[in-house]
Parts: sequence; C-alpha cells; structure tokens
Amino acid sequence: MELITELLASINSLVWGIPMLVGILGIGLYLQFGLGFMPIRRLGTGFRLLFTRMEQGSGEISPFNALMTALSATIGTGNIAGVATAIFFGGPGALFWMWMTALVGMATKYSEAVCAVNFRETDKLGNHVGGPMYYIKNGLGARWVWLGTAFAIFGGIAGFGIGNTVQANSVADALQASFGISSLATGVVLMILVGAVLIGGIRWISEVAGKLVPLMTVSYFTAGLVVLALNFAAIPSAFMLIVEHAFTPIAAQGGFAGAAVWAAIRFGVARGVFSNEAGLGSAPIAHAAAKTDSPVRQGLIAMLGTFIDTIIVCSITGLAIIVTGSWTSGEAGASLTTLAFSSAIPGGQYIVAVALAIFAFTTILGWSFYGEKCVQYLFGIKAIVPFRIAWILALPVGATQSLEFIWLLADTLNAMMAIPNLIALALLSPVVFRLTRSYFAKS
Repeated sequence: MELITELLASINSLVWGIPMLVGILGIGLYLQFGLGFMPIRRLGTGFRLLFTRMEQGSGEISPFNALMTALSATIGTGNIAGVATAIFFGGPGALFWMWMTALVGMATKYSEAVCAVNFRETDKLGNHVGGPMYYIKNGLGARWVWLGTAFAIFGGIAGFGIGNTVQANSVADALQASFGISSLATGVVLMILVGAVLIGGIRWISEVAGKLVPLMTVSYFTAGLVVLALNFAAIPSAFMLIVEHAFTPIAAQGGFAGAAVWAAIRFGVARGVFSNEAGLGSAPIAHAAAKTDSPVRQGLIAMLGTFIDTIIVCSITGLAIIVTGSWTSGEAGASLTTLAFSSAIPGGQYIVAVALAIFAFTTILGWSFYGEKCVQYLFGIKAIVPFRIAWILALPVGATQSLEFIWLLADTLNAMMAIPNLIALALLSPVVFRLTRSYFAKS
C-alpha cells in the first residue's frame, strides 16, 4: 500500500505540476482573448439572464437550476477548507492568484457550457445528456472518441472520492467536532437523505440544489460580511498584503512558516481550480440538461458559477482569515476558517460547521449526477440504478474511515479529467467563437 501511495503521490505532483497549471491558465487566457474578454464584459448580462424566466427549447431543468446544480458540486469544502489551505501554504498572496484563476476560468466555464449544449444528445429515457465525453465524440469525430472515454473513466472514479467519501468525511468531522454527533450516525443520515433525492434523478437534484445552494450561500456570505464589518479597519491592509505577496515572498510570522511567490501561485491556482472546477469538465454535464435552445445563453449563465464560487464565496473566507489575523496562527484547513469566524462572532464555529455540512451535502448531490452520466456514457442506462446504489452505500464508509489515500487518488483523477477536457476546448474553440459572434450579432 505504501508503494502504491508513493507512486500515486508522484503522479499527483506531475499532473498538478507546472504543465497542468500552465495548461489550465493558458487555455483560459486563450479563450478569454478569443472571446474578446466577453465573459468579463458581459457579466451583468449573465446575471440578468439568470433571473429571467426564459426556458425555450428542450431540456429537463431550468437554466437557473442547472447553474444551482453545478454550484452545488463546486461550492463545498474547497470554499472553506481549500481557501484556508491555500493561505496556510502560500500566504495571503494565494488569494490573489485564486482571483486570477477565476477571471480566466469564466471563459473556460462559458466555453464548456456552450459545447455541452451544442453537442448534447438525448438518451433512451428521453433525457438530455452532455459534457466533455459528448462534445469530444460529437464535435471532434470518431478518432477522438477514446479521449471522451478516458474522461468518463476518470470522472466516474474520481466522483466517489472528491464528490462522495471525501465530502461525507468532511461533514462527519465538522458535526462531531462542533456538536458531538458520531461519524456513523452522520454517515447513515447522509445515506438516507441522498438516497431520497437520487430517486428522482436530475429533476429532484436540481430542485433541492435550487433551494439549498442560494440559501446557504447567502447565509455564509452574510456571516462573512459580519466578520469583515467587525474588522473593518483591517480590510485595506489585508488587500495590500494580498497584492504585495502575490509577487513578493513573505517571511515567517507567528505560526505561519513563510512562503515563496511560487507557493502563492501554485496553491492559489490549484485551490482555485479545485474550488470552481473551471477546466475540469464537470459543470457542463449539468448545463447540458438545461431547458434552452441557445448554447451561448446557457454559457453566459454557466460562467457565473466561477464568479460566485471564487470571487464571492472564496473571497469571504480568505478575507475573514486575513483581517482577523488568524492566518498567522499555525492552524490549517477548516480549522483555520473556524478560528477566523469564532474569533469575531460568538458561536462562529457553529456557523462554519453547518455551512461545511450543507455545502458538502449539496456537493454529494451534484457529483452524483456527474458520476452517473460518466458511468452511463460508458455502460448505458442499465448502469444508472447500480451506480446510485453504490453511491449511497459509499457514504457511511467515507464518513467513518481515514481518507488520506482517497484524497490523493481523487485529487489525481481530478487533474486527469482536465486533460481530455482542455484538449477538446482548444480544438473546439472555433465553434465557441463562431456561435458567440452569431449570438451577439443578432442581439
């Protein structure tokens, strides 16, 4: 087992190394330039479309619920523990690189959704299916099918880690530490709740996500604003720290070990991608089910996911950690975020625990759909029910077991999902540019 772990760690350092970070940022920048920075310029248009009831075309869920389903999978432990980890290893400057990753990632997420809707199919049950495996198959042709199959294999396996057992473990740890609830009890309750939702497929998943995600996001954001308001005087210096140490090393302070610029870039970009999933190819699987007749319109809504996840939610976590001075405490992960909130708000640790539990629960729901569609692509609709049963049974295991190896495996497979997706986006970029120009020429 030690040998396997060491081998996996070597692969992980390779796939999350400089080539991957350059690839994710490079493809994102290429798409931003090719689109004339439209995703940033049209941010307001995206929000207007999000709240406009316009469900013309075929699909199973509303454009709004498609975004909420995608956000349910992306807003999770990465927004609470991931941001804290980035700052612990990379210093305050890591938050700057998370922002840059998000601004670049908006073009990537937009392009993913455009391709997903444009190249989606209807399965034997009459449901719309799409995502990287389908836009590779239908957009690039028969000789590239193997690449779509590779994505589906990586996604189907990775889901059981990053979207299932890891999330269940995070919920169990948070509830046990704050409320004394046993991990086994948490695992059983999760199994029942998730099972009840999965019976209804994407329609029920999207309905639950459409209610829980906005409620919890607004609640967490409000609590974060309270922390910032109570430390208002420290906000200007916090921004100075973030910008300064995005480009210059930072020395050791208190329990903080110090960080080079490369650490700020590496952990900022990696945790940013982990949080908003731009470039991984997961979110377009949800957007392919949207009721729409316009790939571009859904793309404009999809890109909001990256903005909301990183620019809004991750920023609240990062700024709270910095303005309270908690980043020099030596704490890491969710414990660091908990310290920041509890130092400013009485009972702040309970706010973080509940937020982490609900975010992780919705992530389990969102990723169940991603994994299901990957498995369906590989084995057909007959695999849906066995997949759902396996997904539900894995939750108590994740809640009660040590998951260092699972974390490593899931993180590695996440990166390997990105490789086929980034290749496809680069090759299909002329289609994205053409559809975009055509849409805005008519509007």
